[in-house]
Amino acid sequence: MRGRLNEGEERPDADLRERLHAMETKVRKMRETRNNFNAQAKVSAEKRNSVQSQYKEHRAKIELLVAEVRAMRAEIKSFKEKRNAIQSQMRDLISQIKGKRKDHNNKRSATAEYADLKQQVDALEKKFETTSVGVNKEKEMVKKIKEFSKRIEELEPEVTKFKMVEVDMSDIDTAIKTLKSEADAAHNEMIQAVERLNEKTPEVDEAFAHRDFLKSEGDRFHTEFVELKEKANDVHAKIEELMVDVNKARDELKSVREERKSWLTDHNAAVAEEMQTGAQSEQVAENLTQSLLSTGSITFGGLSREDFVSKGKSKKSEKKKNMRRVDINSSRRR
Repeated sequence: MRGRLNEGEERPDADLRERLHAMETKVRKMRETRNNFNAQAKVSAEKRNSVQSQYKEHRAKIELLVAEVRAMRAEIKSFKEKRNAIQSQMRDLISQIKGKRKDHNNKRSATAEYADLKQQVDALEKKFETTSVGVNKEKEMVKKIKEFSKRIEELEPEVTKFKMVEVDMSDIDTAIKTLKSEADAAHNEMIQAVERLNEKTPEVDEAFAHRDFLKSEGDRFHTEFVELKEKANDVHAKIEELMVDVNKARDELKSVREERKSWLTDHNAAVAEEMQTGAQSEQVAENLTQSLLSTGSITFGGLSREDFVSKGKSKKSEKKKNMRRVDINSSRRR
């Protein structure tokens, strides 16, 4: 007679379960590795962002320093141009004294020409107002005054740019001394401006060096972040590949278990049906009835007629043995 079976009695899927367990363990370790790479990448990204934030703040400081340096250099250039212009005017006056001017058409400095024209206009206007000349001479004087005044207007912006000191051209020696003093003052101002720029240079150099350091650190942390993310992505790709096999194994194991469960259910159902009595099943009752009609005996719960006869004989033999034991005991007492 067949007996009922439980699911845990046999494990035909043991190899499959062991293989699936090994793959799942590997996936778990790979996920830990991937998560570790991602965590390290996050730290590198935070460091990169922090350094880049410092870099932006420092760049604003550098912009202020650069603007300050540019202003210093513009100041130096202005003092230098002023000095050069005064020195050029002074050289022109010295040339006039020594009579070494080569040609009237040679290029003269704007300041020297401006001062010379101003002197001539002043002299013409004074002469026009104080002396009596003929009509033709007056016309000629007015024409010169207009020409000189027009040229003075053209030169005035350039002369004003350098803030030239007007000198009395009637006293050339005094004018030269005045111009020399002004040129020396402009030169000293230029030297002081250069010294201020030189004092600023170490601070500027340090600021640029720190800027380069922050940029290098930001690039380094960004490179670390990219490398760690690539490693994490590579591991993740391998996990996805392995999960294809894991899911296949899971589906296969599920199918095996469902098939085994179905077989156990059918088997146990068949055993239960065989063990049913007539009171439990109409089919069993019908079979018992047919057996009684054809053979004159039936089997209940797996016991035949011979089983009942042998069981009855056993009870009678046991009863006779007990009676004999009683008779013997009684005769002994007597």
